[in-house]
Amino acid sequence: MIPSHSNRQDLTRTTLAVLCISILIAASFWILRPFLIAMIWALIIVVATWPLLLMVQGRLWGRRGLAVAVMTLILLLVIVAPLIAAVSAIAVKADDIVAWIKSLSSMKAPPPPEWLNKIPVVGGEIGEYWRRYAALSPEELSALVTPYALNIINWFLAQAGNLVGIVFQFLLTVIIAALIYANGETAASAIRGFARRLAGAQGEAAAVLAAKAIRSVALGIVVTAIIQTAIAGLGLIIAGMPAAFVLTAVVLILCLAQLGPILVMVPSVAWVYWKGSILWGTVLLVFAVIASTIDNFIRPVLIRKGANLPLIVIFAGVIGGLVAFGIIGLFIGPVALAVTYTLLKAWVSDARPPERPLPAACLRFSAARAGRGRRRRRSSHPPHLKACFPSQAQTRRR
Repeated sequence: MIPSHSNRQDLTRTTLAVLCISILIAASFWILRPFLIAMIWALIIVVATWPLLLMVQGRLWGRRGLAVAVMTLILLLVIVAPLIAAVSAIAVKADDIVAWIKSLSSMKAPPPPEWLNKIPVVGGEIGEYWRRYAALSPEELSALVTPYALNIINWFLAQAGNLVGIVFQFLLTVIIAALIYANGETAASAIRGFARRLAGAQGEAAAVLAAKAIRSVALGIVVTAIIQTAIAGLGLIIAGMPAAFVLTAVVLILCLAQLGPILVMVPSVAWVYWKGSILWGTVLLVFAVIASTIDNFIRPVLIRKGANLPLIVIFAGVIGGLVAFGIIGLFIGPVALAVTYTLLKAWVSDARPPERPLPAACLRFSAARAGRGRRRRRSSHPPHLKACFPSQAQTRRR
């Protein structure tokens, strides 16, 4: 069959329309690419803290503008202020850091402590390596360490070069979050309408579930960080670490940043062992292991309580998202799997089960019965053919 002229025109018009829309979408993403990370973080922050905004608005006589100003100030204090404080501290201590680096060239490693050889399995081997490096002269030790030190210095310089970009991204995130705070209901309605346009009622339900997942992930991160900090801080205090409360505060910041307490606990354990306290070093090591691994079990459980999803979906979303996308993947992973799970579940539930065909014996009996007329009552059906004729109760249920 040869297509008509109007059909060819419709096909051409549809193809051009799809092509133009694809070009517009690609161009829009390309233009917004410098702002995508900030927009994603701003959306996550707003969704996670929206109940807090409503509470602040209620305390401020229902004025949204004042509530947005307060939330923006809180974000600046929480996000930007620590970064500025860290940069200021590094700038103040820059001379001391440079002097310490220069002193490394004349530093000689001390001999290994006696308790090191008493550690089972690995103590003797570690002590042998230690004695080997302690026997080196300062020049030989400096030549051995210099390549690694240069790599570390280059990494820090590269991060310092990106500092301006990081500050800009943080400020941009706060600005976008303030704009979304001011028009949150309109943005939520637009997202639900877009999801409904894509997948109907299931799409709208998936959008609501995604918001719940974001809020649950934020709650899970904060509560898990507090639990990890409590365990690590208790271990530091029991082991008698100096400045234990300061180290506990650092652990809290690291846990909130999803870096974990290991950056503080490992040097602390090494310091306690260095002082010769094998018992307290082992106790602190146990606390360090628990604090560093407990988040993998607590966080998915807390997230599941906020979002009605299977635990395996939450666990895979949290761990897989963190591995694939970094810190932001903690939110992207569960949200993506939550939406996918909801849509797949709705799609599967919409499928009707196939009707089971009647057995051949039922068909033969029905044909014979139709030929004889309906003289027999329903109760006179043979026992082996009762399944072919539903009772009145079953018929009413249908």
